[in-house]
Amino acid sequence: MGLEFPNPVGLAAGLDKDAAHIDGLARMGFGFIEVGTVTPRPQPGNAKPRLFRIEKRQAVINRFGFNNVGLDAFLDNVRAARWKGILGINIGKNAATPPERAADDYAIGLERVYDAASYVTINISSPNTKGLRALQDREALDKLLDRLSRARERLAQLFGRRVPLALKVAPDLDAAQIESIADAVQRHGIDGVIATNTSLSREGVEGLPHAEEAGGLSGAPICLRSTQVLREFKNKLPNVTCIGAGGILSGADAAQKFAAGAALVQLYSGLVYRGPELVGECVSAYRAK
Repeated sequence: MGLEFPNPVGLAAGLDKDAAHIDGLARMGFGFIEVGTVTPRPQPGNAKPRLFRIEKRQAVINRFGFNNVGLDAFLDNVRAARWKGILGINIGKNAATPPERAADDYAIGLERVYDAASYVTINISSPNTKGLRALQDREALDKLLDRLSRARERLAQLFGRRVPLALKVAPDLDAAQIESIADAVQRHGIDGVIATNTSLSREGVEGLPHAEEAGGLSGAPICLRSTQVLREFKNKLPNVTCIGAGGILSGADAAQKFAAGAALVQLYSGLVYRGPELVGECVSAYRAK
């Protein structure tokens, strides 16, 4: 993406939605940090309870719903951070914004965060905002990426630098959807694909307490599917940076993502079960490859 990373292991979006803990998280040894998802206006997210552990399978189900402080307070937090490493900012739409105006929210987000971001992630794959995943459909995605890529060119002229754009996709995609999304990424000059977000599948946790809670499944049960989707995108987009996320709970899991074509990986649920030592373990796995 035209960026130089001190190491390829990053923090996935969703842990620090408000960019309130950048300095503390940076001390864990990440090569980059992604904050958000942030929406133009503050919103409380979905009703509680909305987070569930399935410890027997090292899994998590969440239905947060983009709870965040909104762009104004978010950017105040980013500017207050002393750490100046590679910072990804993940943008989304407000739940109250109708689908036909979703692109407006993303355009606002891109414009507002552009100067503060090392790269910007377009999140169209959370299962917890009604209608959001419909933005992965061919026509909707084409319109969204066309608008954002044109906005990026204007902002690049304004700020004197071209900030990379990444697209975060779901693990619950079939071959035709992957083909369609990859085509749109190629045509609109998107720099990266993050594979993947959480899953609507419950494969691997069937019958366990909390397994039927609504929301996105993350952690160990989605590792293989996320890696498969990553591999398929890399095969179709050899010149696009692919970032592996989903189910990394060990250095061996990270090594599988790198072998599938990931240039970078991101952690979230694995930190719940393994703690900060997972970061160094994944860096070591990269160095050993």
